Amino acid sequence: MSEKIQAIRGMHDILPDHTPRWQYVESVLRRVMGAYGYHEIRLPIVEKTELFKRSIGEVTDIVEKEMYTFDDRNGDSLTLRPEGTAGCLRACLEHGLLHNQTQRLWYMGQMFRHERPQKCRYRQFHQLGVEAYGMTGPDIDAELILLSRRLWRDLGIDARLELQINSLGTTAERLAYRAKLVAYFRGHSDCLDEDSRRRLETNPLRILDSKNPDLKEIIDRAPVLTEELDESSRTHFQTLRDRLDEAGVAYAVNPRLVRGLDYYSRTVFEWVTQALGAQGTVCAGGRYDGLIEQLGGKESTAVGFALGMERLIDLLDQPERFDDAAAPHAYLIAVGELAETRAARVAESLRDALPALRLQSNCGGGSFKSQFKRADKSGASVALILGDDEARDQTVSVKSLREEGGQRTLTESELTAFLNTLL
Repeated sequence: MSEKIQAIRGMHDILPDHTPRWQYVESVLRRVMGAYGYHEIRLPIVEKTELFKRSIGEVTDIVEKEMYTFDDRNGDSLTLRPEGTAGCLRACLEHGLLHNQTQRLWYMGQMFRHERPQKCRYRQFHQLGVEAYGMTGPDIDAELILLSRRLWRDLGIDARLELQINSLGTTAERLAYRAKLVAYFRGHSDCLDEDSRRRLETNPLRILDSKNPDLKEIIDRAPVLTEELDESSRTHFQTLRDRLDEAGVAYAVNPRLVRGLDYYSRTVFEWVTQALGAQGTVCAGGRYDGLIEQLGGKESTAVGFALGMERLIDLLDQPERFDDAAAPHAYLIAVGELAETRAARVAESLRDALPALRLQSNCGGGSFKSQFKRADKSGASVALILGDDEARDQTVSVKSLREEGGQRTLTESELTAFLNTLL
């Protein structure tokens, strides 16, 4: 007997018992996107490796260690997408979507990173990404934060999330800050861990993100980026705060909230939780005005966020309550040669009359007792019983599977009216 083939570590099957909770969350996301005028864009899972090297940067953990990269038969280097922003912007530039126009877009799907699997951190994971192009002011920054807050409210998880915001200023301001930060940490290099010493030469701002408790005191005394902001950046950030205050959005200003990539500017924000252990960031976003030029487009503005679907679903209160949402309303049992012949016609007539009806028909034969067990296991509310007598009389017997009650026989028109009450 050959050995069973199992899924790749960190890449999980989502089984039928759990897909209803995913479908529920996806339906809420789609509804909220439409409520704010955002349009879906569907993107390839595979892109040219150069796209991510240019957008994320070659000297980053993602590009150096985590990407799934391979050469295709033509010798081109291709990569399974580790994030969605680069592909979305590539599509907009390729198809001229940013030429003298603004765009509000969203996408949803799998991303891939070869990192150590942990709870809510997988090698194949799912993200929702939201991107807005061509709008300069802090009003669009505020809109994205309000949109994300509505997602939490509609999912019933808003009490579990806290908003943190910061400003990274312009590229010039950040470079000035970077020089001060490098000088400061070099003065304390003996106290840095190996990861922070490496970042000191590549992405020194990421040291501020360190989760090493031994570095907390050193990081707390480090220079603060907001002290380097000019009047324009300060005004942008204050206006954003005023918009959030007016809308009643609670937030904390976190001066240590940064991004490790140079194309980020001004607004950055994260929604964090204490409910998922170490994986506390559920949603992260900000402005990345410099990325469009970096990928060959004309100078423009961009802002967006991404959220992890697995983490979102884990935050749901009693997510198992959604798992029976896809159960059939009714299960059709057919016993007898005539009944089995006519069962498909009866089922199709009911589906024609009631498009929202979830009706599962028994297939594969079986005794009445075995079919009834299947009906009960399906999760249906009622069993529809079609025997030869019912088939001749053009009737169907109905028996509740979830409530006490006897069995009754209805004509096909009466059955349609009865099933409509279950929808």
